[in-house]
Amino acid sequence: MYRLTPSTHPDAWGSTTAIPDLLSLVPDGRPVAEAWFGAHPSAPALAHVDGSQVRLDDVIAADPEGTLGADVASRSENRLPYLLKIIAAASPISLQVHPSIQRARVGYELEDAAGTPIDARERSYRDRNHKPELVYALTRFDAMVGFRAPRRAAELLVGLDTPLAADLRARLMADPAQSGVRAAFEWLVSPETRPGIGEVQAFADACAKRLVDGSPSPRTDRTVIRLAAAYPGDAGAVTSVLLNPVTLRPGEAVFVPAGTVHAYLQGVGVEIMANSDNVLRAGLTEKHIDLPELLVNLDAVAAPPIRIAPERVFTSTEIYYAPVDDFELSVTRLTDEGVARIPGRGPRVLLCLEGEIEVHTERNGTLPLRRGQAAFAPAGEGAVTAWGDGVLVQADVP
Repeated sequence: MYRLTPSTHPDAWGSTTAIPDLLSLVPDGRPVAEAWFGAHPSAPALAHVDGSQVRLDDVIAADPEGTLGADVASRSENRLPYLLKIIAAASPISLQVHPSIQRARVGYELEDAAGTPIDARERSYRDRNHKPELVYALTRFDAMVGFRAPRRAAELLVGLDTPLAADLRARLMADPAQSGVRAAFEWLVSPETRPGIGEVQAFADACAKRLVDGSPSPRTDRTVIRLAAAYPGDAGAVTSVLLNPVTLRPGEAVFVPAGTVHAYLQGVGVEIMANSDNVLRAGLTEKHIDLPELLVNLDAVAAPPIRIAPERVFTSTEIYYAPVDDFELSVTRLTDEGVARIPGRGPRVLLCLEGEIEVHTERNGTLPLRRGQAAFAPAGEGAVTAWGDGVLVQADVP
């Protein structure tokens, strides 16, 4: 079992305090958007091995079957299948889609063949993997996930007295089906047809006026206003009318399949996903936008967000089972009353969210963890137990 030091990411949308506070770091005024407790080659966590810090992906590569187990090593090509993160959004994150595994493999090879460096700003595919993901909220967490029913989106445009709102509503009503909402989304974000800065601002102003006069959906209007303020003139603010709003309370979770358009607006959460850094963006960002690839991967079926209800195991543990083979997430609440067996199998990342606890494996003894500290337990170390007073999150493989 190895203690882990995460890699941190200073994206502008991050919080200046949330992750430093969790990791017991002194805030320096700069935003910290994510902390990665994983083995993705672009930003692996560091494992503490015999007094040295070694990249976790190198630890795994040195002994894939011992660290991952024979089954996981075989089906994941000797890589850790998942990536565990803390995400802290103080402002909205880009409007994005993650690719299917088939398209990721094709896209990666095409960019490699074109000679695009793996770390180039304009590169869309940084690995060959898909990226379904689950967010477990630690605070209130606001997001947009997937498309609304087209007729509902059209209803929300009534009363917005702008040509853009009228045009968008007419498009939705003319084809109130999957093809229509996809066409409306593409029309809004494509360089050839997207509305201008003034049209987007007029749309946001109309939402602000409607809020005062009496809105059929105050949350929708507030989201448009907020996005237009964060990204002036970006048509992504208007696309929010097409998307499902999601608010998670602490302890709730939402699953985002590959192909689902989404954007996270604000909040702190634990995020677990397939081991990938592939992000295809359509707007609400200063980063690279790759609309053609996003549209290739886009699933335009209107459906409610997939909220994952936990299954309680061993009294103290709740497991969030996602409909994928890459990962599962469990949350164990420990008290001083005794030892808890932590369910799961294979390679595990264990992260203490609250309090002070000790984790124990059959072959490698005990490791103390306090708030913000994490450990990697290789598959070969067997069952995990824990005790203390706190909250332990575990990422493992189904």
